[in-house]
Formats: sequence, structure tokens, C-alpha cells
Amino acid sequence: MKKIFELKEKNFNCIVIYLKSDNSEIIKKYLENKIKIFPKFFNNSPVVINISSLSPNINWIKIKKIITSMNLSIMGFTGCNNEILKKKIIKSGTPFLTTKNKKFLKYQNNKIIKKNYIINTPVRSGQKIYSRNADLIIINNVSSGAEVISNGNIHIYGSLYGRALAGADGNQESQIFCTKNFSELISISGEYWLIDQIPKKLIGKSVNFYLKNGFLDALKLN
Repeated sequence: MKKIFELKEKNFNCIVIYLKSDNSEIIKKYLENKIKIFPKFFNNSPVVINISSLSPNINWIKIKKIITSMNLSIMGFTGCNNEILKKKIIKSGTPFLTTKNKKFLKYQNNKIIKKNYIINTPVRSGQKIYSRNADLIIINNVSSGAEVISNGNIHIYGSLYGRALAGADGNQESQIFCTKNFSELISISGEYWLIDQIPKKLIGKSVNFYLKNGFLDALKLN
């Protein structure tokens, strides 16, 4: 009999939104501001909503409507330890996602994800590369208009002209290293510098970006 289909386990790109407030107006304003800054990054993007910081009394339906009105597609929610709330959200048509499976490696209690995702080819303008379960290592250039994203660290052994976002899952220990920095945007755990905020002394240099006391900082390596 001819095989009709086959099942394979794959990882797909996805943004995780960590909600820190259940105030619908605050959520709306925050998302609007982020989308204005990164319109291409958020356009039609699938997202997972982490509600671990919210109380069990949230109005999920209202929050869901706000997020989907921003042209974002909710794949599911995570971070819910309240069984009553979990059942309500699932009943609304939003699946609960868990990362208990060992294959979903993550930063937790300072345990580092175990393997690296290596890219040997140039990252072209318009490309978006996301490494969820590993540090991202690019042994080439990242063009203007390209985005490289990782939940862990990012290493670029070439010129960075595009955007680099490390610690995308909220890990503040993540760092970015690049051999030649001409970046449009640098972000670690949501803290970011746009091109006009990056110190001129770092342009064209080998740089290590990291968070210090919750704020972006950088060390020129040459």
C-alpha cells in the first residue's frame, strides 16, 4: 500500500510572549510599540503566550482578542499551574503547550541547553533564523534586513549588518558575539539597542554584547 503520509518531529520558529500584566490596555500599548519597531518581525508571526507571571483570575478571552487583533497567531499557551484556569483557556480553543519533554531543552536553574545550531552560509536580507534549543553560531555574514534569533547565545564569525536577538525566551545570561559589528539592532532578553543607540566606538569592531544589571552593555574585543 502506498504511504499516504508520515509523521516527523520538527521544530518551528515561534515567538514567546511573556505577559507581566493582565491589564488589556497595557498589553495592547506594549504590543503596538513593539510592532512599530519590528513590523516585519511580528507580521503574521506565530506566538506562544507565557502566563506564568499572571494571577489565575485573568480575562483570557480579552487578552486573546487583543493579541490576535495585532495580526499575531496564537499557537498555544504555557506557564499555567492553575488547573481551573488551564481548563478555561483550553476550552476557549487555545492548546496548552508543555516543555517537560527532554527534547525541549531550555535554560532553567542555570542549566544550559546542550548543543549548537551552526550556519555556514551567508544569512541574506529578508531571512529569519531562529535557534530555539541551542546557541546559534554563524560562520559567515548576516546581511542588512536579516534577523538571527536564539534563546541562547549568538556567535557571528563574520560581519553583522542585520539584527541579532539573543535570550529570546527571557534568559538574561545570554550574550552576543560578533567579529565585525555593523548591526541594525542588538537585543538580549527584550533589552535592545537600535542602530543609532549603538556606541560609535563599537561600529566595525569585534564586540561582546551582554546584560549588566538588567541593561545592555558591550565590550569591544579589538
